[in-house]
Amino acid sequence: MPNEHRITPLADEYTVVWRSPSPKDVYLYSPGICISKGGRIVVTMDISGKGMAKIPGEKLCLPESVWQGRVYISDDGGKIFTHTADYSLLHARPFSDGDTIYIIGHAGDLCIIRSDDGGLTWTEPAFFTKGEYWHQAPCNVLYKDDFVYLVMERHKQNVKRSWVSTLSPFLMRGKLGTDLTKKENWTFASEIVFKDFVDSDKIEYFGIPFLLTEKEESTELTPKRYTAPLGWLESNVVQFTDPRHFLYDPSGHTFHIWARANTERTNIAAILKVVENSDGSMTSMLETAPSGKTMVFVPCPGGQMKFHIIYDDVSNLYWLLSTQSTDSMVKLEDMENDRYGLPDNERQRLVLHFSKNCVDWCFAGLVAVGKTQRQARHYASMTIDGEDLCILSRSGDEEAATAHNGNLITFHRVKNFRGLVY
Repeated sequence: MPNEHRITPLADEYTVVWRSPSPKDVYLYSPGICISKGGRIVVTMDISGKGMAKIPGEKLCLPESVWQGRVYISDDGGKIFTHTADYSLLHARPFSDGDTIYIIGHAGDLCIIRSDDGGLTWTEPAFFTKGEYWHQAPCNVLYKDDFVYLVMERHKQNVKRSWVSTLSPFLMRGKLGTDLTKKENWTFASEIVFKDFVDSDKIEYFGIPFLLTEKEESTELTPKRYTAPLGWLESNVVQFTDPRHFLYDPSGHTFHIWARANTERTNIAAILKVVENSDGSMTSMLETAPSGKTMVFVPCPGGQMKFHIIYDDVSNLYWLLSTQSTDSMVKLEDMENDRYGLPDNERQRLVLHFSKNCVDWCFAGLVAVGKTQRQARHYASMTIDGEDLCILSRSGDEEAATAHNGNLITFHRVKNFRGLVY
C-alpha cells in the first residue's frame, strides 16, 4: 500500500542547461542565476577538469587547473537555454542593475564583467586586485536603497593557505546606477580571517571540530578522506528589519554574513556582522549575544554545505536552499565507496526552508533528489520569478565522476513557493 505521507519533491523534473561531453574528466561547477529587468533568465557556470583541452572557447589557466565560465540565457521561463558567451573567471555570480547585467568572480584576482544587451555580449574582465587569491560560490545578492551588497572572499596573504581557515569574507557595497566595473564605485568591508579570530582549542561542549583536525593543514584520516582546519566560506549577506529581532539595528547600518561552516558537523552555519560607519567605511566583526558571549555559529539546516538565502518582501520571510544530510554519524570505515568526502558531505538531497528570523527554520519541502549519492543535487542558487522560485543546481546523473564532480547543470522551478508557508 502506498505511503500517503511520503514527501513528493517540489521540482524533481528539470531542464538540462548543459551536460558535460566527457563526464569523467570535465566537471561542472558554480551555478549562478539572475533575472534581467525584461524577464530574461541569465545563468552562469564553471567548467574544469583534466579534460579541458576538449572544450573550445576562452579559458582561464591557473597554476594548478584550467577553467572556463559560460553564460546561458532563456526567454521562455527556463524551457530552453542558449549559450551566448564564455569568460575567463570562476566562482562567478550574475546580478542586475536595471538593464545592465554584471558577473563578478575571480581569476585569482577579483574581477567583474558587464553586459548591456541582456547577456549576449560582455566586456573584458576589469580587475579590482593584483597578486591576490580570491574565493566564493554564487551566493546571494542584497539590494538596499541605492546600493547592491554581496560577499566575496579573499585568502589572507603571506600565509600558508589551509583551504578555508585563511579566508576573509569581504562584504562589498556597490553604488547602483554607476559603472560597477570601476573599483571606485565599490566599498569593501575590513578583513576578518577565521583563524585569527576563532581558536579551535577553545571551542567546548559542541564537539567542534568533530574529527581530529590540524590547525594549519588538511589531514588524511583514512585513504582519500581528508579533514581540513575549521573555517567559513561561501557567504551570504542578510539584514534584519524586524525591530523585535535580537540582532536588529535601528540605524539600518548593520548587515550579517551567513556562511557555510567547515566544522565536520551538520546544520551549523558561521556568522559575523558588518557595520557601516558614518564615513561610509564598513567594519567586520564577530557578533555578540545579549549574554555577552561571542557568536560564531548558529543553527542552519544544511549549513555544512554551500547554501543560498534570499529575503522575500512579499511573504516577509527568509528562504533557504540547502543540502540535507541524512547519515553524518557513520564511521569513516563504514562509508560506501560512492560517498564523497567525510560523513557530513552528502550532496544528494536539495531542500527548501523558510524563516522569519534566519535562525528558526521551517521545512518547506524537498526540492529535488538524486537516485544515488553520486547523482548530486547541490551547490544550488535561486531567484524569485513572480510566484515561483527559479533554481539552478550543480547536478549529476549515473555518468557523474563523483558527487562533487558532476556532469550537469540543471534548472528547476518551484511553483507558487509562498503557498508552502504554514
